[in-house]
Amino acid sequence: MLAEFAPAKVNLYLHVTGRREDGYHLLDSLAVFGPAGDLLTLVPAATLTLALDGPFGGALTAEPDNLVLRAARALATAAGRVAGARLTLSKGLPVASGIGGGSADAAAALRGLDRLWGLGLEAAALARIAAPLGADIPVCLLSRPTRMGGIGEVLRPAPILPECGLLLVNPGIALATPAVFRARQGAFTPPAVLPTRWPDAAAMARDLAALRNDLEAPAIALCPQVATVLAALRSLPGCLLARMSGSGATCFGLFPDAAAARAAAGGLPAAWWREAGGLYGGGG
Repeated sequence: MLAEFAPAKVNLYLHVTGRREDGYHLLDSLAVFGPAGDLLTLVPAATLTLALDGPFGGALTAEPDNLVLRAARALATAAGRVAGARLTLSKGLPVASGIGGGSADAAAALRGLDRLWGLGLEAAALARIAAPLGADIPVCLLSRPTRMGGIGEVLRPAPILPECGLLLVNPGIALATPAVFRARQGAFTPPAVLPTRWPDAAAMARDLAALRNDLEAPAIALCPQVATVLAALRSLPGCLLARMSGSGATCFGLFPDAAAARAAAGGLPAAWWREAGGLYGGGG
């Protein structure tokens, strides 16, 4: 049996920089990977099956074709082999929550099946298979701090990040990404200018505070609880920055270190989903 962790993708900022003729929006974002995630286990089998469990597994049972299965079939087709594996997805991330859970799961399937089937594909080959399935899957394949451009498929190195902590919070409300984009109004935002590194979390928070998530306002219009979560995060001791991730409704608080983030989590309502710790794949 193999296991692949699928960490949450968190957008420290997200600028909508334009829109293509086909309707897709162009973005500029700094993506990091947080302390929470899903877990995909993989066992050899003659046919392809997927079982769901975990706190949020039930939310996916009605899906006719989970993205994990689509990723598995795409990899098998590219490799010229039969798609066979018994997959179990333990869903620890809220669904439709702006932290890339479905994309992270598909990326975990591609990484895990590449190992299970002994394909030995290079990262670039997996990214080519991933791209048609979803714009966020290539960055989730990396699962490390990355600068995102285009519709999400243009990936560049991130600045060197300092040690820091993240507190992820979701009020328990799903937000559909297309609806949030449709609700966005106003002009486009230029790409950010970032340094090559930040000396500490406080310096990073100061620079990020001058940036924004262009989807935060439309998300709040659709889901006012996002504003409630942000206000609660900003009131916590040690919180350096509070912002919504992706298209919401998950928000994050940036803290000096993982211990401070974990300590602050106790100050939030127990009914909210929350996870705290350091960054996955770099920066503490």
